[in-house]
Amino acid sequence: MKFTVVGTPIPQGSLKAFMPKGWTRPVLTADNKKTKPWRQLVAVACQRELRGDLPAGNGVPMRVELEFYFDRPQSVKKWADKTTKPDIDKLARSILDALTGVAFEDDSQVTELRCVKAFGSPARVEIVVEEALPPAVRLAPVQEALPLPF
Repeated sequence: MKFTVVGTPIPQGSLKAFMPKGWTRPVLTADNKKTKPWRQLVAVACQRELRGDLPAGNGVPMRVELEFYFDRPQSVKKWADKTTKPDIDKLARSILDALTGVAFEDDSQVTELRCVKAFGSPARVEIVVEEALPPAVRLAPVQEALPLPF
């Protein structure tokens, strides 16, 4: 399955805990208020692509490709890579959390993950989700190099 979500990708923030007066357990809140709407947008786009299919069953290994594109500021040269925030691992976490329960039962099923962060217009994330190849196919032994003739 391949789909695109248009919008500025939002990273998964850290959780903050606080203890309200009189409570016995802490309350957890996200430090980035834009994360939840972004994850909902990704989940809805994935549901539309699935067209009613169920998520991959528990234990099915999954492969995910994520290409994040951000608007290039005028101060950055056209050929430059996006080496500024947000961190690519936090971007990936927000997408994997959004796809949990939609494309697969749990993000622990993801055994292969490829991520790219670049400049591109419009700002978006391009997502590919598919079953991972069996290890015997994916990790085929490399043929030994032939000795050089000299």
